[in-house]
Amino acid sequence: MAIPLKSQPQPLSDLNTTPLIDVLLVLLIMFIITMPLQTQAVKIDLPGTGPRPTIPIELVRNSITIDAAGTIAWNGKPVDRAALRSLLKEMGTMAVQPQLQFQPASEARYEVVDAVLADIKRAGVTKLSLPGNEAYQAF
Repeated sequence: MAIPLKSQPQPLSDLNTTPLIDVLLVLLIMFIITMPLQTQAVKIDLPGTGPRPTIPIELVRNSITIDAAGTIAWNGKPVDRAALRSLLKEMGTMAVQPQLQFQPASEARYEVVDAVLADIKRAGVTKLSLPGNEAYQAF
């Protein structure tokens, strides 16, 4: 017996948009949740233009330089590694440490620079600066 044409199942020609709507709703919710994070501001109290403090600030600095030949100098005077270690140890035990400026020449050997930096770290120096980094821009 033949089935009439109208009773046979017909293929659906409509596009199922339910998954598309679900994805769009999830994206919308994620966008709404993340939006306030981008608009939050961090308030910082900037110094005003009022009177400056009259407390004199004493800037005590020591410097270590290493030239291309590997000579180590403490405040312009050549020292050996043992003397440098004792100076750094004395500086590391001070209650208020002075700033230490470390300035190796760009041609100085890495081994010497690394050894001096290790001595600085072992001595417990906390205020270290590296002035003159513009000399290394060519590298």
